[in-house]
Amino acid sequence: MNTSAAAQRGKGKARRAGDSKAVEMGGRAGFIARGVIYFLVGFLALRIAFNGGGSKKQADRGGALSEIAQKPFGSVLLWVLGIAVVGMALWRLSEALFGAPGEDGDKATKRLTSAGRAVFYGFVAYSVLSFAAGSKSSGSGSSDSKSQDVTAKVLDLPGGRWIVGVAGVVVVGAGLWIAGRAVMRKFHKRLRMEAMSRVQRRGVDVVGVFGGLSRGIVFAVAGGFAVSAALKARSSEAKGMDDTLRSFASTPAGPWLLALIAVGLAAFGLFSFANARWRKI
Repeated sequence: MNTSAAAQRGKGKARRAGDSKAVEMGGRAGFIARGVIYFLVGFLALRIAFNGGGSKKQADRGGALSEIAQKPFGSVLLWVLGIAVVGMALWRLSEALFGAPGEDGDKATKRLTSAGRAVFYGFVAYSVLSFAAGSKSSGSGSSDSKSQDVTAKVLDLPGGRWIVGVAGVVVVGAGLWIAGRAVMRKFHKRLRMEAMSRVQRRGVDVVGVFGGLSRGIVFAVAGGFAVSAALKARSSEAKGMDDTLRSFASTPAGPWLLALIAVGLAAFGLFSFANARWRKI
């Protein structure tokens, strides 16, 4: 009985640690950082659309970091941004360890998803902080060349084409899942909608649906290029975010489709800011 009571007390302390104010502040700061990055990526992609694809700026995380670095106090801003992403990673880690808010927050699948996101944001934080510390190749390298380098290495492995193909299908599925959840407004259950005014709710719906749909489409198209790389056994077919975005300008809709997707990514940045304020953490 005493052992059981001690275990319950220990679990309670762990839960309170996961629900601490510091973790909440870290999560909200992380959403702001994510919003800044996506807003800048959308801005850079929009500039590419209007320049006929001739812009040398990379429309990806590296391009966003370079854009920040060129501003007054850019180095300080990069450090703040990196620390904020660390906060996001720690919040996701707390969800993996102690469960997320909501009735199904303790499900194993939810915890595994949070763990995966913690690893992802940990990597993003490392790249941002490395860039802030002066290692330009860590944070600002082209996402396209990195994707092709990784794809080339995997294709050289036994069964490499299958690995790349399956990974591409997974990314396509993730993109469609992201887009579908955005269209169905699944984000409502994660936000404190009752704390918003009617105008705020409408605004959040617009940027949440439009931004999530655009983000999902970009993921799905990038996954499609990975599948193409597997089928043709050519790493050059793989594309990072920058080349994926530029590919929209090559469609019959021309640069207007790229401009639409770019505005959508900027909208997702605004949606991230809304999450920083109203997310249930």
